[in-house]
Amino acid sequence: MSEKTEAKPPTVTPARVVIALCLIAPFVAMLWVGSYAKVNPTFIGIPFFYWYQMLWVLISTSLTMVAYKLWQRDQRARKGGASA
Repeated sequence: MSEKTEAKPPTVTPARVVIALCLIAPFVAMLWVGSYAKVNPTFIGIPFFYWYQMLWVLISTSLTMVAYKLWQRDQRARKGGASA
């Protein structure tokens, strides 16, 4: 490690803010138990408490995929901008 590299502070970009929101939203939704701790409305006989959580499995998967794709695009842009 004889090379001296400058440590850059993290850059906050709109894409990174969206990434953070995509990753934080499922945690907030699941930790706010009072919003879904009920039986009604039922969906095909399944109480709200259960189908709401299962719906968030799908939503979380989608949001994580969006965050990953945005992160890839952000990293490509940073590498492209650094070499130009």
